[in-house]
Amino acid sequence: MAINFVVIFGLLGNVMSGLVYVSPANVFVRILRRRSTEEFESVPYVSKLLNAYFWVYYGLIKPNSVLVATVNIFGAVVEIVFLTIFLLFAPPRMKARTAMLVVALNVAFPAAAILLTQFLLHGDQRIDAAGLLCSVFSMIAYASPLSAMKTVVALKSVEYMPFLLSFILFLNGGIWTLYAILAKDLFVGIPNGTGFLFGTAQLILYAIYWKPSKPPKQVSDDLEDQQHIREALIPASKPIIAE
Repeated sequence: MAINFVVIFGLLGNVMSGLVYVSPANVFVRILRRRSTEEFESVPYVSKLLNAYFWVYYGLIKPNSVLVATVNIFGAVVEIVFLTIFLLFAPPRMKARTAMLVVALNVAFPAAAILLTQFLLHGDQRIDAAGLLCSVFSMIAYASPLSAMKTVVALKSVEYMPFLLSFILFLNGGIWTLYAILAKDLFVGIPNGTGFLFGTAQLILYAIYWKPSKPPKQVSDDLEDQQHIREALIPASKPIIAE
């Protein structure tokens, strides 16, 4: 029975992880339409791609972890597409910064780490090293929206922190934490427990700073009221009568 629950929560975790990877799609639709990355940050997508690489490796070398590998292969493809769009439409300084992060964190570092782990370690040591890398970079990936949370607090607006991503991170962290408890997998449990806490923090920020958008009629009425106020404050000019 315990094994069945492990499989069930593993499948649910795969669904939620897939949704985590595709949830920022609306952000990139906006970037494509406006041909600008505006105030959006590339760090969350760089860190999620790095995280996906290590989970693919962990899933391939650990027995009975195929689902971990497959969902993260999907995630890696999605993040590569997102980063390509970001690099195409980012302003020069952000583009240069993102390109350096991609080369360092999505190409050089994971290639070196995986090669060293593959050739220098064996058996359980290799699995433990891969799991440790996964745990570290999962926590970084879950913490990466902190930059967006900082923007929310500074602007007192949730415009640049997509709600769907925050909500799915919350669910994803909770489901994988339950999976880790059942499967007794510490490497899955620690980062996803952390992710659950960060997701909760983001939802709290939404509750604090979310404001309903005004309908067009309300905006028009507000502008009209402002015009009436200005007219009332500015005295009408009187014609000059020559004596």
